[in-house]
Amino acid sequence: MSRSRAVLAAAAAGVVAATSLTVIALTSQVASAATTTYTPVADTHVDSSAASTNYGGSGQLGVDNSPVKRMFLKFAVSGLSGSVSSAKLRVHTDNVAGANSGNGGTFRAMSNTSWSETGVTYNNQPAIDGATLGSLGAVAINTWYEVDVTAAITGNGTFSIGVTSTSSDGADYDSRETGALAPQLVVTTGTTTTPPTTTTTPPSGDPVLVGAGDISNSGSGDSATAALLDGIAGTVFTTGDNVYNDGTAAQFASYYDPTWGRHKARTRPSPGNHDYHTAGASGYYNYFGTNAGPSGRGYYSYDLGNWHVVSLNSEISMSAGSAQEQWLRQDLAASSKPCTLAYWHRPRFTSGANHAPNTSTGPLVQALYDHNADVIVTGHNHHYERFAPMNPSGGADSTRGIRHFVAGMGGASHYSFGTIQPNSQARNSDTYGVLKFTLHSNSYTWQFVPEAGKTYTDSGTTACH
Repeated sequence: MSRSRAVLAAAAAGVVAATSLTVIALTSQVASAATTTYTPVADTHVDSSAASTNYGGSGQLGVDNSPVKRMFLKFAVSGLSGSVSSAKLRVHTDNVAGANSGNGGTFRAMSNTSWSETGVTYNNQPAIDGATLGSLGAVAINTWYEVDVTAAITGNGTFSIGVTSTSSDGADYDSRETGALAPQLVVTTGTTTTPPTTTTTPPSGDPVLVGAGDISNSGSGDSATAALLDGIAGTVFTTGDNVYNDGTAAQFASYYDPTWGRHKARTRPSPGNHDYHTAGASGYYNYFGTNAGPSGRGYYSYDLGNWHVVSLNSEISMSAGSAQEQWLRQDLAASSKPCTLAYWHRPRFTSGANHAPNTSTGPLVQALYDHNADVIVTGHNHHYERFAPMNPSGGADSTRGIRHFVAGMGGASHYSFGTIQPNSQARNSDTYGVLKFTLHSNSYTWQFVPEAGKTYTDSGTTACH
């Protein structure tokens, strides 16, 4: 099939070629941008089971539907000298075991900005009457989450945001009384832009790792996700099945190259079972060259900032004592980086209906756990799923557990979910997108970035071990 439109789009975007270790700043940068962080001047929640009680002095903010709990936040924005280009509300879930495993709620603008933190009860609560700004799905305890509220923050002034939930399994957040874990409104101003440039780090100063798996075929999903990469600087990863159906050189040329291929210089891939439909995955290794690690082996590692990143191969032996497993243990032992992320194709944990959890990957998971790794990303099932941090047996582990993601939403037709596995926290099976990691010095932020026209998102922040 013809991919002329995708090729023209790439040319129009002015994509900059770079070496595999260079981060490409494909988006325009704000030349005179300024960012200011505000904490609430008031926050509280109301509870239908205690309709006359005020919770203004509490360290906790609740949202639920049984009993009904609603949350209120008020910010006084001042000192802005330019137009608002971005406003993000950051909230932190309370660190009480079992309290925050439910739905994070829907965030809406409010017209009432005169309500009092110490006066609001369920009986006299202000109306949550404005536009919907965003929502959070399943949330975990002791984690930061972010909602884009740019539509509500117009400049200097006082702004109220209300949070409701239709779920009987709600969430609890930390209030302003907690200090460092108080809600934050992060406002960026500035509209003057400069042309794209090539830099060695993203504009934020922290490395970005972004990608997905199960990518290119004769459909249009890969064009949609490649367009997302056009606007995200950083290193691109893939979680296998780069091109369908058989990983041939012709399929790489026809399907992958006109879309995700325009980011090949900054891509660090991993192979999948469809790549191995061609003997020895020769189409894959010939296409990606040295960016795929030593030819024919399929596993390698590299560093990004304070992070050690490992790309593994689930299409060869992963058993304890295998060449790959022994290499992984030696590689992890030699790393001096405090944070570690690994990715490959077949998921150890998944709720997908098409492919069951793959126990053969267990020795790799065990090696990573033994060396205190933080994140594992896989594909194979064509959808998105996020798990809470777990030990190698799949038990919740908030101390040393590895957070698992299934990121198979790169462009191939979607798969449905089957039996939902324990500790699954977020799922989507109808939106193509990419998974973006911002790799801070001692923590990471994840963000599901949806294709144009879709609204599903998932994001959060977790500290390294």
